[in-house]
Amino acid sequence: MQPVEYQPPLTRWSHAWRLILVLAVSALAWWELAPWQLENSPWWFAVDVVLGLASLGLVFWRRAHPVAVAAVVNALTAVSASAGGPATLALMSLATRRRWREIIPVGVLTVVAGTVLEAMNPVSTEALGLTVPFILVIVATTIGWGMFLGSRRELLATLRARAETAESDQAVRVAQARTFERTRIAREMHDVLAHRISLVTMHAGALSYRDDLAPDQVRRTADVIQENSHQAMVELREVLGILREDPGDAAPELPQPSASDLPALVEEARSAGMRVQMRSNVSLDLLPDTLGRTLYRVVQEGLTNVRKHAPETVVSVDLDGSENRGLRVHVLNPLPIGDRRGATESGLGLIGLIERAELIGGRLEHRITPEREFVLEAWLPWPT
Repeated sequence: MQPVEYQPPLTRWSHAWRLILVLAVSALAWWELAPWQLENSPWWFAVDVVLGLASLGLVFWRRAHPVAVAAVVNALTAVSASAGGPATLALMSLATRRRWREIIPVGVLTVVAGTVLEAMNPVSTEALGLTVPFILVIVATTIGWGMFLGSRRELLATLRARAETAESDQAVRVAQARTFERTRIAREMHDVLAHRISLVTMHAGALSYRDDLAPDQVRRTADVIQENSHQAMVELREVLGILREDPGDAAPELPQPSASDLPALVEEARSAGMRVQMRSNVSLDLLPDTLGRTLYRVVQEGLTNVRKHAPETVVSVDLDGSENRGLRVHVLNPLPIGDRRGATESGLGLIGLIERAELIGGRLEHRITPEREFVLEAWLPWPT
């Protein structure tokens, strides 16, 4: 992380207390020398004041040019005691960057400048052998405190960035959850309603085109339409109830179709006029719930597609598998001769099936063979 990223903005109060501290340090460093300068060397006093004010102005640029400001201001302390406060602030601000290639040269310059001023100080009674260690301690303390502040600022900035990232990730997860839920709703609605509505459409079409039906045949067809319409509404309410799950509750509520409902699904298709051949070498009652539910949806979607696009053809449903090999589903029907109009080829059902199969670790494919046969194949893992 670059320093400019974790340097906090300064408020008016931040500027105020720093200015007060700078003036206090300058006064402490200059209070012995200033009277002597004023009495014995007025020009040095004037130069000291000018350089001190210049240093005070330069420190307001310490964040834009940290190395240059710290170097210039601390170099001025060689002849100006009143620049001690700004020099301390500039050195500490530089140390918050925690870059030794910048700190060490400026720190050495600060020690040298302080030693020069102390050697020129006519009111100093201490020997340089005692003053230089004191200057080293002051410089080391200033640098150490600045590095501590920089480390703390970076830590706070890192924690703030992590919190913002966590909030952003949470927003992304919420959006993904919404998208997933919408996709799930569309998939469930398609699986439940497409099967029933296709039956209603086929029987209603027969009533539209057949004008030679006897009254009892019309009545039976109307009963089928009414029964399937009612059943569609019932299943729709069941799906909406399933989708209203509590957070974290992934288990769907009953009733849900299972593999044992496949024979009834095939018989229902046959009673609607479809020619369905089903072969199976697996015991449907032994299939786990998740596998059985996915198998039911695959076969249901296959029969629905045949009913919509090729109702006059013969559809074959083959089931084969075991716990070691998994379950293979094969739904095949010849394509109709000529162009059949009126069927909407949305593909949503097949997309939903692919998602269902992948969610349990399986796969699903569909293709048209050279013999003009539509094949729907799925492999589903059979958990032990």
